[in-house]
Amino acid sequence: MDLVNKVSLITGGGNGIGKSVAKEYGQQGAIVLIVDKDLVAAQIVVEEIKSFGGQAFAFHVDVSKPFDIEDLFEKIRKDFDRLDILINNAGISKFTSPFELLVDQWDEVINTNLRSVFLCSREAVKLMRKNKVGSIVNIASTRALMSEPNSEAYAASKGGIVALTHAMAASFSKDNIQVNCISPGWIETGDYSQLDEADHVQHLSNRVGKPEDIAKACLYLTQAGNNFINGTNLIIDGGMTSKMIYEEL
Repeated sequence: MDLVNKVSLITGGGNGIGKSVAKEYGQQGAIVLIVDKDLVAAQIVVEEIKSFGGQAFAFHVDVSKPFDIEDLFEKIRKDFDRLDILINNAGISKFTSPFELLVDQWDEVINTNLRSVFLCSREAVKLMRKNKVGSIVNIASTRALMSEPNSEAYAASKGGIVALTHAMAASFSKDNIQVNCISPGWIETGDYSQLDEADHVQHLSNRVGKPEDIAKACLYLTQAGNNFINGTNLIIDGGMTSKMIYEEL
């Protein structure tokens, strides 16, 4: 119940993990602000939240653009005059050979995934510190810790989020604002029924993750009684990064 009427902003809230997070906060009674480049998708989530009595609002924002972020937070200041929770979830991926990756493509990934986390968090804290309380959760990835080929831009952006998280936790501590991140592993945002047994059993938890797994973790990290958790990276991957894997000869 401590989330009732808490103003909670979720970037990339129109689809995938962000959609699940937005709906979870709506079910907990929060006032949910859904930010997405796809306004139609964001509005659909708003209607879903309203259908079970929740409060939600959609905003058309490209978080790779600083001016879009500034305009967003000006609207929040004007319409709500507070912000309690920020979930920095918006992100894109490009898997391209490092020999073919263009500078513009690199910049697009870094600006969307990493720079937006800093800019949104900085603007959010300007509102949060009025009440000397707030919670930020950044969605990173286990690809911050391990990689497949051709993932340089994405890995760099997610590794940067992990480092940025503990830096901001230190900087915002004086205002009693917690900053944590979650590193998901394989979270299936498509048709879960299409996964086969081999997909599931490679995880120590014997299943592939679901968006709801990350949404529940966001709730945990942003509940008032859990404010001793700060500057941490919570890995949610079914045990994959704890699994020693050798190829059979």
